[in-house]
Amino acid sequence: MNRNTIRERIAGPVGWIEVAVDAPAQAPRGLALVAHPHPLHGGTLDNKVAQTLARAWLQLGYVTLRPNFRGVGASEGSYDAGRGESEDLEAVLAHYAGRFAAERSAESESLPLALAGFSFGGYVAARLAASLHAKGQAIDHITLVGPAVVNFDVPVLRNGDGTQLAGRVLVIHGEHDDVVPLAAVFDWARPQQQPVLVMPGAGHFFHGLLTPLKHWVCTWHGTTVAD
Repeated sequence: MNRNTIRERIAGPVGWIEVAVDAPAQAPRGLALVAHPHPLHGGTLDNKVAQTLARAWLQLGYVTLRPNFRGVGASEGSYDAGRGESEDLEAVLAHYAGRFAAERSAESESLPLALAGFSFGGYVAARLAASLHAKGQAIDHITLVGPAVVNFDVPVLRNGDGTQLAGRVLVIHGEHDDVVPLAAVFDWARPQQQPVLVMPGAGHFFHGLLTPLKHWVCTWHGTTVAD
């Protein structure tokens, strides 16, 4: 991602998990966990959209964590259709939340949490959000880009009583997505009355539109930043 990116391995439920870590120069404002697209279709932590999401959160002052899913890169295990991948994300979160909490003063509260995912990673991030919400853990931000609602049962982000899984929720989709049709995302979003930000002219991978994508994430969740 950049020259300051650190790659390390941590222990997970079925073996080592490779994680790319980017930390801001100043004291972190939070932790952002970014999930990459489908591992059986070339998805890795180096995916351009996943990197863009990480850049956005880094510029917002968050420590950003991009794990490789099971069987990808130096991560051990094998593809588990989102179930094991969600467990691995939770293990990554627990490891780094503990590490950075230990570096903060005793008076400090736990770092705010942001979850983000692209395509299959959006499905996994939503699964994790639903699991953490059920356990009573606060989630400050959720960002799903091109969520894979066609082949996976992506959890709802808003409940019938008006509550939602996080303080701020953002769903972004490309107008001309030929992998996950926009109409399918609307069908998923409509019952829960979840707004969808549509990027005009964008395909599934947001070719040529990664900078606007980054700016939308920063604007929605925090503040406008420079390129």
